[in-house]
Amino acid sequence: MNIRFSLICIVLVLVMNCKGDQNTTDPVEENASNQKDVITARAIENFKFTDYVLSANGESVVANWDKYQELAIQVSYLRKADLTFFNGDKTLLKGFIDTLKMKIPDTLQTNAIVSRTVIMETTLLRLNENLTLDNIQDSLKLQSVKEVLVAFSNLNYQINKKIEKDIYDQIESEF
Repeated sequence: MNIRFSLICIVLVLVMNCKGDQNTTDPVEENASNQKDVITARAIENFKFTDYVLSANGESVVANWDKYQELAIQVSYLRKADLTFFNGDKTLLKGFIDTLKMKIPDTLQTNAIVSRTVIMETTLLRLNENLTLDNIQDSLKLQSVKEVLVAFSNLNYQINKKIEKDIYDQIESEF
């Protein structure tokens, strides 16, 4: 009788423990797949903000500003959810940003444009930190992506505004 009771208890313990989750995955693999699932081109397209592009005059002014051209290419990749440039080495990103700020063309050296490049620096570094740290929520990562896009759009807006102001300053009154 004692053996039967022990055997029944063992069987009950085994049955109770076997009812657990059958589909267990590694949390690291799950986190990596979730990041890829959350930051998608569709999610980035759904951001609501005013997106300014450079005018034809603006394009001609920044044509020789190589780092701006590279930044514009990387932002276009970011819109497609390609994060390789932004989640790389922080020192390389910092060097890129410093060169971007130092090589601003003389015609664009205004307080508004310089401050927009500083804001661009802040948002790029924040995005880099949020993408490289493991304990950051996906919603915050998406918010950081949006902040970079908004900062780049505002930089374009300030460049357009500066060029438009220069054109109006050249117009002389007929009276």
